[in-house]
Amino acid sequence: MTLQKITQNHRFDVCCRTGECMRDHPSDRVDVRSDTVTQPTAQMRAIMESASVGDDVLGDDLTVIELQNRVAKLFGKEAALFVASGTMSNAIAIRAHTVPGDEIICDKTAHIYKYEGGGYAALCGVSIALVNGVNGIMSPDSVALAIRKSEGSQGHYPNGSLVCVENTSNLGGGTCYPQQTLDEIAAVANKNGCKTHIDGARIFNAIIKTGIDAKRMTRDYDSVSICFSKGMGAPVGSVLVGSTEFIARAHRWRKMFGGGWRQAGILAQACLFTLDNNIQRMEQDHLRAKRIAAAIDSIDTFSVDLETVQTNMVYVTCEKPASKVVEELQEQGIDLFDLGPNSVRIVCHLHIDDEDEQRIIKAFSQLI
Repeated sequence: MTLQKITQNHRFDVCCRTGECMRDHPSDRVDVRSDTVTQPTAQMRAIMESASVGDDVLGDDLTVIELQNRVAKLFGKEAALFVASGTMSNAIAIRAHTVPGDEIICDKTAHIYKYEGGGYAALCGVSIALVNGVNGIMSPDSVALAIRKSEGSQGHYPNGSLVCVENTSNLGGGTCYPQQTLDEIAAVANKNGCKTHIDGARIFNAIIKTGIDAKRMTRDYDSVSICFSKGMGAPVGSVLVGSTEFIARAHRWRKMFGGGWRQAGILAQACLFTLDNNIQRMEQDHLRAKRIAAAIDSIDTFSVDLETVQTNMVYVTCEKPASKVVEELQEQGIDLFDLGPNSVRIVCHLHIDDEDEQRIIKAFSQLI
């Protein structure tokens, strides 16, 4: 099928570097369950077909190498590793930073703790110390209190060796860490002999929201996981960055976790496309989320903590059971998730346009 034919068959508006919204999705439903539902656009598919490929396990895939080098440079790190998913990237980072019996520190709502299948325990052999952050944002003092060291404990404590920060915070509502807080948490970790890792599944959203560049934001952190298959719009892939020594260890663990892949340049090419085309446009998702949040908050039977709507997510508190809200919205062509008995989540992304925004608002207003 030609690019022209693909364009005709999809609702297609070009998302260019100016940040205009794009709708290229073969469905009349409005899917705001997650930004993971994004699909490759016609432009992206065409570029993927042209990718130069090789055997990445043997280090021969030039497109993968280009992606790794570019992302490492963007984040100010020495090296990078292309992997299949954010969950794999986090698991590899934890395993490369720790030894079995260690303890990692993260917020109680962290994706590493809540939604990665207990991989920190099963794959890495570490326990976890949870911090009671505010809207997913940990304070430096709370991190300091959570770090336990085996030395001096007469063998009672595990060795706290890694602090993990999630930016943006998913269950926090898409909230962003202030730069000073990031810097101070890294300083606390360093003082206590801990390595530091950022789960940056949506770190480009944080970069756009705060205006702080990637290199500065992550300067004091030993590793960062960067996902390309959420708001960035690539079909698959995350990149783990860190020192040359760290990435060498990570490469070994990727292999042992079954993550070695061959002609991955087709996927890497999609990620390169997103770096050129889909970062600045995230601001449109953020503005759209704010408009949707304000409109829903004005409806008597719903409420939104507007202070937490910082990026592309809207968490809505419902008077009626959330499962019922999800069911009734599905009947109107709106798909979303319930995340608790009285809470639903809306995630804006590149497939949501002005028409979809109005459909969402209208659908909520009709739920009485």
